[in-house]
Amino acid sequence: MNELELEALVSAGERNNIEFKEFLSEKTHLNSRRMENLACQMKHRLLAGNGTAVYVIGVTDSGDMKGISRGEFEETVFILNNIAMEIDSKVTGVDEYPANGGLIGIVSVTSDTRSGEHILIGTAGHVDHGKSTLVGALVTGNKDDGAGKTRIYLDVLPHEIARGLSADLSYAVYGIKGNDIIHIKNPLNKRESASVVAESDKIISFVDTVGHEPWLRTTIRGIVGQKLDYGLVAVAADDGVTHITREHLGILIAMELPVIIALTKIDLATQEQIKRTEASIHNSLKLVGKLPYRLKSADDVDTIIKKIPDGIVVPILHTSSVTREGYDILEKLIFSLPKRNTHCKEPFEMYIDRIYQVESVGVVVSGTIKQGAVESNEQLFLGPMTDGSFVRVRVQSIEMHHYRVNNAKAGDIVGVAIKGVKASDVQRGMILSKKEPEAIREFDAEIMILNHPTRIGLGYEPVVHLETISEAIEVVGLESEYMMAGQSGKARLRFKFRPYVVEPGQKFIFREGKSKGVGRVLSLVTDKVH
Repeated sequence: MNELELEALVSAGERNNIEFKEFLSEKTHLNSRRMENLACQMKHRLLAGNGTAVYVIGVTDSGDMKGISRGEFEETVFILNNIAMEIDSKVTGVDEYPANGGLIGIVSVTSDTRSGEHILIGTAGHVDHGKSTLVGALVTGNKDDGAGKTRIYLDVLPHEIARGLSADLSYAVYGIKGNDIIHIKNPLNKRESASVVAESDKIISFVDTVGHEPWLRTTIRGIVGQKLDYGLVAVAADDGVTHITREHLGILIAMELPVIIALTKIDLATQEQIKRTEASIHNSLKLVGKLPYRLKSADDVDTIIKKIPDGIVVPILHTSSVTREGYDILEKLIFSLPKRNTHCKEPFEMYIDRIYQVESVGVVVSGTIKQGAVESNEQLFLGPMTDGSFVRVRVQSIEMHHYRVNNAKAGDIVGVAIKGVKASDVQRGMILSKKEPEAIREFDAEIMILNHPTRIGLGYEPVVHLETISEAIEVVGLESEYMMAGQSGKARLRFKFRPYVVEPGQKFIFREGKSKGVGRVLSLVTDKVH
């Protein structure tokens, strides 16, 4: 910041996350009452700045650039750092400028206050079965009006709002503090979302997928690429289980995710329709070795909560977004769910799902951290590029639901601002990693054909969905001459257009038209990158 920019900052006055302080002294400002007041003030500025506050020191409340001595400057910074530590924050930057024979400082404070536990739940289900409305009613705590009043908060594209159909992944945050749920009045307000992250002991991120069949690829991306802990499937009581319901349920189960089923719209269904839909759900679950369990009251949650994370028991509950029937049970269930995907191992890795060019920030990439942890100002590797190489980038900042944090860990959905690359050079499916990984074009896998009208052999070219990678692959090796639906075996697969980072043990789905299969990476072919 140059002198003109500093003058402009001060001339604009105190606002949002900017606070003026002439001088803070240990004698006056470190007593308990003053510290408490200053801590509350700092917390307010941090919330207003989505996790970042800026203190201009050596300036009076009225904006007079008075300047302070070197000793006063250092003492003020010391006290600001002490106040920050009181609210789990820290001073992350100090810049100084000469003024009137003294100094003026810009002190940046960033909050570390965020959830110790971050659970990701992916919602799925047939179009118009009420999954977005379900999430909207959950995060706002409001009843729906029967016409999608709460759903509109998750439909952000103009044609989504006009048609009432989601066409891309959307996200919502839901907080728990102590024994209370923090609802958001307006999920579109970035500051409200940020305050949930700041104030909650535990946060739930909903990844709302797409129910319309033409966007099944996007739904798979949400389920496979976001490191979900649980799946929440909406089934409309007045419509029943459809082929899309079975498709989504099959994808969740293939990814070995525990599933919760919400029977929605029970206010519109007859008792006969509810019984028929429930019977269909039971049959679908039993075919794949799952045990349905009807939750009739909040007390039932205590009975089965320990059995849900292993994925065998599938809780089913009746809900209505219009009357909020069943929401007390659903909220207690979500409240009680433990984190499943911890991925504590190092080094840090995150597959990129979205890329943004943000004014005044630069390139921002978002995704769910696969493993490890990351901090602001760290140097990372990004790639692979088309030739298999990686470039070095620096983390400028990290945000979680619009709330600035100093660090993030495995299982967090984050946006990471990076420096050292253009947005046009970044693609979905690339990886950010603390250690330079190895790019490959071919890998060996165990695959199973779930559905195919005839048979597959060498040269078969489906699209594979692995983490956030969505790319055409070619079968270049097969242990048998061909494979048919219901068969499994080993295959060598090759990315058709460019290399990616793949690791043994990763699960994936591959599709081609109505044909579908699942697989698991066994080993890598490391000598054929190009």
